[in-house]
Amino acid sequence: MTRETTGKAYVVGVGMTKFEKPETRDWQYWDMAEEAGTAALADAGVPYTRVEQAVVGYCFQASTAGQRAVYALGLSGIPVYNLNNNCATGSTALMTARQFVEGGVADCVLALGFEKMSRGSLGGGAAAGDFSTSPVARHYGIMAARHGFEASPPTAQIFGNAAREHMERYGTTEVQLAAVGAKNHQHSANNPHAQFQDVYTVDEILAAKTVHRPLTKLQCSPTSDGAAAVLVVSERFADEHGLRDRAVEIAGQAMTTDTEESFASGSCIDAVGRPMSRAAARQVYERSGLGIEDVDVIELHDCFSINELLTYEALGMCEEGASGKLVESGATTYGGRWVVNPSGGLISKGHPLGATGLAQTAELVWQLRGQAGARQVAGARVGLAHNIGLGGAAVVTLLRKA
Repeated sequence: MTRETTGKAYVVGVGMTKFEKPETRDWQYWDMAEEAGTAALADAGVPYTRVEQAVVGYCFQASTAGQRAVYALGLSGIPVYNLNNNCATGSTALMTARQFVEGGVADCVLALGFEKMSRGSLGGGAAAGDFSTSPVARHYGIMAARHGFEASPPTAQIFGNAAREHMERYGTTEVQLAAVGAKNHQHSANNPHAQFQDVYTVDEILAAKTVHRPLTKLQCSPTSDGAAAVLVVSERFADEHGLRDRAVEIAGQAMTTDTEESFASGSCIDAVGRPMSRAAARQVYERSGLGIEDVDVIELHDCFSINELLTYEALGMCEEGASGKLVESGATTYGGRWVVNPSGGLISKGHPLGATGLAQTAELVWQLRGQAGARQVAGARVGLAHNIGLGGAAVVTLLRKA
């Protein structure tokens, strides 16, 4: 069959499970995948028999777990692709689905992500000081050369050290870092899909257990179980199936990986991905013809509070070093210039690695359709998602109501 390439791809269905603390519910990854996938198909009003390809992302399950997951939706014999791109896995699945649609390979593709995790801190792939077998050996080596290697969780260390550098270089304060956590916990109180709905003051966040100074527990994303799914279709498919009223256009998307800039400075700020994020954002703005000034609502990768601040700078929301003042000003919450992480973000919504990027998309689609309930951003027309994984991959996606 010959397909016309339209150059456009649309999200017409989204779904996700509630994100939960590991071992809270007696379910397997295929159970959560079925729940999220079924919800996305129902949202679109499209049966699984119309799906032509499935792209499935996860980090901690065995090879071909994607097949086991989609078999719960149907046994149609379609190609199933299994992806692992660290914490950017979900957005990588979305990008792959978009490329299939834009390239004319398929008219209807399901992007699905899930994770069944273990309790406790994420290890990060490096034992104390031993980087030899870790995919992120170079990143941790940058950290160790400047800050040493301590007993705290490696991912918290590298981001905590990035926070220390930001404080030393720009005068960012612990109160400003805690303000990120306070904002996102406040937002999650209105999200029934979030792992946590508790609200905390800045003082309570500062007083929480220290994970790696200056980051406290309430500024760190938890391990989580959960799944999310997104149905991506061509313009032709949307028109033929009467889906325009619920379609959200993927107006621009880019993925970048580490360059020399990530390592040349010897700074954890660069090693954790600010240069990657900046480059991905620049590409998306150029390709879409939209800029940060056009964006209303943002879901970004706040794995730790410092990464939200670094991402403000990478996306062009403020000058380099001014992100602490930006969050403190109220510019990134309701009533401000943008609403960032209305879902609660990774810090409060949760972070099942394979699902995170797709859950960001689900939240933005609900926002752009006006379906976000008590957390709705008034008049939202353009949304931006940012998802990053060490190792490294940064994916930025611009969504626009069709």
